[in-house]
Amino acid sequence: MIELEGVPELVDPVMIAAFEGWNDAGDSASSAVAHLEREWKGEVFAALDAEDYYDFQVNRPTVFLEGGVRRITWPTTRLSVVRVGGDKPRDLVLVRGIEPSMRWRSFCNEILGFAHELGVEMVVILGALLGDTPHTRPVPVSGVTSDPDLARTMDLEETRYEGPTGIVGILQEACTHAGVPAVSLWAAVPHYVSQPPNPKATLALLNRLEDLIDLRIPLGELAEDARAWQLGVDQLAAEDSEVAEYVQTLEEARDTADLPEASGEAIAREFERYLRRRDGGPGPGHATDGGESTSYLRDTSSGRTRPPRPSRDEPDEPGEDSGPGAESSED
Repeated sequence: MIELEGVPELVDPVMIAAFEGWNDAGDSASSAVAHLEREWKGEVFAALDAEDYYDFQVNRPTVFLEGGVRRITWPTTRLSVVRVGGDKPRDLVLVRGIEPSMRWRSFCNEILGFAHELGVEMVVILGALLGDTPHTRPVPVSGVTSDPDLARTMDLEETRYEGPTGIVGILQEACTHAGVPAVSLWAAVPHYVSQPPNPKATLALLNRLEDLIDLRIPLGELAEDARAWQLGVDQLAAEDSEVAEYVQTLEEARDTADLPEASGEAIAREFERYLRRRDGGPGPGHATDGGESTSYLRDTSSGRTRPPRPSRDEPDEPGEDSGPGAESSED
């Protein structure tokens, strides 16, 4: 039985989830949710029982000292709430944890139980995979869904992926079976610089999320961190002629493929984002980002209703997830 006595009634809530591990190249997705928690001061209201879902020989607990007393932090998944004010208030339910080691269907049903009790209207799951993309170009971010109606109305791709999947794919399919609208946003991280963190990919995910849920997200120092990251990788690549040549090859391939994408629609989307940041004002609960446009780091490719109660039937094994070859950041 889920009890949420300490959580107030939420306004148009959206659940945003990310999990460390196989679907989190460069820690990009989990860092995006951590950024939202930090900027909006999220309050944790629930944590899943670590004993139910984690193999502690794979994800070990950690010991730390607090006031001279030894304490243990167990690997788990936590849920927090952020209240976002402004002209169009919208609350977020943030889910951040480690990809579970076992009982994935029970794990997803527990997450969906919280979503139902809180009146969540849509679930957005963030992921990151390794790809043949140059670090010098905007980070590709794709939005996929299993719902054909949602794909049409929100300009998303209807997933056709078949192959191994992670918890991102399983949770999205569980949402589909339960009748909860769900979207996955995937950032492509350069495979030759996969070590975390990758603030540029995190920034790209947040920009795409901002467009998807129509909510201005405070960036804090993330844009500057992304610039510094790119400059650092530039310097490393310049010191190795083979790497520099390989990056140039990726740049040429990417630029050739992206020529048709320099469309009026893509340019208009980027200009609208710039205007929101310039004229929208920070609004209650928002931090300013200095009013600068950082479009060269962005991806340019692209009241409360309670949903039906999630089915307790275990979902079928899905064939979704943009993550073939997406190596775990823990590997």
